[in-house]
Amino acid sequence: MLLLGPDDDVVAHLGHTPRRITVAGVSGSGKTTLAGRIAQRLGVPHTDIDGLHHGPGWVPRPEFLDDVRALLAQDAFVVEWQFSAARPLILARVELLVWLDLPTRVTMRQVVGRTVRRSVRREVLWNGNTEPPVWRSVFQPPEENIIRWAWVTRHKYRDLSDRLAAEAPDVALVRLRSRREVDRWVRRLPTRPDA
Repeated sequence: MLLLGPDDDVVAHLGHTPRRITVAGVSGSGKTTLAGRIAQRLGVPHTDIDGLHHGPGWVPRPEFLDDVRALLAQDAFVVEWQFSAARPLILARVELLVWLDLPTRVTMRQVVGRTVRRSVRREVLWNGNTEPPVWRSVFQPPEENIIRWAWVTRHKYRDLSDRLAAEAPDVALVRLRSRREVDRWVRRLPTRPDA
């Protein structure tokens, strides 16, 4: 497995510009934001996997995995690496996994701020869903409260490089440990001609 850092030239290491990319990280790490930045920089389509998964009323869409398979059949894509049923499908198709391995204090600050903002502003997310009032969901099980879920799962990728080496040794891994590293790495990516 090829393990890269923020100052490594991914194009030089791969021998080409990556076109099938996934972004991993715990809740609140900024997966969707980074996936969008990568997509824009490279001129590759980004699909927010949450939009494929969540149907109205936060009910998982029955077409979810079929939609993921259709997405992965494309020649180029950037997608977040989440949802246990979709992860193996994604991993089988990508050439590059970008791991946002940020400190817990950063991810928790981001997930709390984002959740409170969305809840207060009643921001419409995927398929008409909105965050419930934060105070109402605080006593719900962690899987029904994104802040509690983020805390409970904050270490779930601790062994990601070992897992990736065993499960997908042909996939290159870029590990980024701070916002500064993220910015440095993104700046090293080639830009599409019309960017």
